Amino acid sequence: MHYEELHWSMQASVPLLALIQLFPVLLAVIIFLARDKAGIFLIGIGGAFIEWVLTVILLVRFDQAHPIFQFAERIHLYGPFQYHAAVDGVGVLFALLTSFLTLMIILYGHTRGIQPRWRFLVLVCLEQATLMFQFFILDIVLFGWGSLLQMTIIGIMLYHWSTDNTRPIIHFAQFMAIGILLFFLGTTLLGWHHSQATGGLWSFDLMDLTRTPPDLHLQSIIFFLLFYGLAIRIPLFPMHGWLPDTAQHGMVAVAPVFLIGLKTGVFGILRFVFPLLPEAVVQWHKYVVTFAVIGIFYAAILALTQANIRRLLAYSVVSHTGIVTIGLFSLEHRAFEGAVLLSVNLGLAMAGMLFAAGFIHLRTRTMFMDRLGGLFDHFPIIGSTFLISGLSIVCMPGTPGFDAVHLVLEAAISRFGALVTILAALGNVVAAGFLLWAFHRTFLAKSQKDLKMDMAPPRLQERAIAVLTVSALLALGFYSEPWMLLIEKSLEGLGLMFEHALPLK
Repeated sequence: MHYEELHWSMQASVPLLALIQLFPVLLAVIIFLARDKAGIFLIGIGGAFIEWVLTVILLVRFDQAHPIFQFAERIHLYGPFQYHAAVDGVGVLFALLTSFLTLMIILYGHTRGIQPRWRFLVLVCLEQATLMFQFFILDIVLFGWGSLLQMTIIGIMLYHWSTDNTRPIIHFAQFMAIGILLFFLGTTLLGWHHSQATGGLWSFDLMDLTRTPPDLHLQSIIFFLLFYGLAIRIPLFPMHGWLPDTAQHGMVAVAPVFLIGLKTGVFGILRFVFPLLPEAVVQWHKYVVTFAVIGIFYAAILALTQANIRRLLAYSVVSHTGIVTIGLFSLEHRAFEGAVLLSVNLGLAMAGMLFAAGFIHLRTRTMFMDRLGGLFDHFPIIGSTFLISGLSIVCMPGTPGFDAVHLVLEAAISRFGALVTILAALGNVVAAGFLLWAFHRTFLAKSQKDLKMDMAPPRLQERAIAVLTVSALLALGFYSEPWMLLIEKSLEGLGLMFEHALPLK
């Protein structure tokens, strides 16, 4: 069955998707005009809450019973380019995560007293707009332009608020520039191939490109261009070199939560790479999984050698991304669901750990674990957030990752056999070890050095971030079925397509 037979656009009567994309831009303009006002953070928090409400309305109005793109909006722009936006269950879930994490980031920025406040809020709002644009757009070139804008805004944030505004920015810019370039080269070849197959008519729309007759040799080239371009952003081993420095030096609310919490790379693979290049995906999926397994252990070993909490968390992301990649490239319906839920789980959990690390840094001015210790007695709510988020990352029962990782491992054993599955499970055990080790050294062990710290109890905003993040994790964990139902039908087309091309053992 062709992918498009199960996915088409249901035209929207109200441009809800455009409203969700444009509201953060309007909010950024309002904040810029009111930049000298004392209550500017209240404007930002109120606006972020309204955006979250809009995504909840999108969730309520989304019809989960049909495997179709809904709320479609289409405007012809110029030549082969058109604004064609629509959303499926996966897009709804990522939009909800985006609005929630953006609200948490603004609350976090308020606790840190970031200056100038208006610039921080404007950039956060624009970053949110670019993310919403990517989760809704069906034109692959415009998705690339949205990615370029997103990375540009992150680069500006790094320049203004990182502890080292040279090294992390250079690494980040180099990697992201290569990724964007590869992605645009791949999209250009897609449009060219479509024009050759249709008599000179160029198009970059997902619906048009799915009807293009395949060329296996060209598909492999395009697959590598698009996949590597997106894998840098995931980040997948061995294309992760930008993340440790960015996590260590980039202020927590600036880069890591947006880049780690909202996996546009995973979304781009599901949205464009799999439906447009199925033959190449089937041809190369075992090689991708091999690199993913290597990356799980490589990053886990490096995490165990880190003295800085943020660098340890960065390598934790790389390690767990390997498990997400195994789920994606198991090419099975339930594995797709597991990979998406793992991505959401990783985003929320890493955000919780990064926020907790930020609160620690705010009081101690250090992220080196040998200088910390015994913090749980002073800040139990921060320690609890760190611990629960860490347990969520290693997919303990009661967290969103528990059901998700089972789906991934079940598909992996059917697709690749016992070895890959055992290695993935062992990698998760190693991850549990180094995250619990980090928790012990930071919050429970006796400090080996005299540590001067701010003993003031957590502020209201800090408590709110901790409670909301942990509540979201536990709610998704104990009530995962509604979220699985949300994305089940949307991934049905991909599952059926690969089931026919590559039956399970």
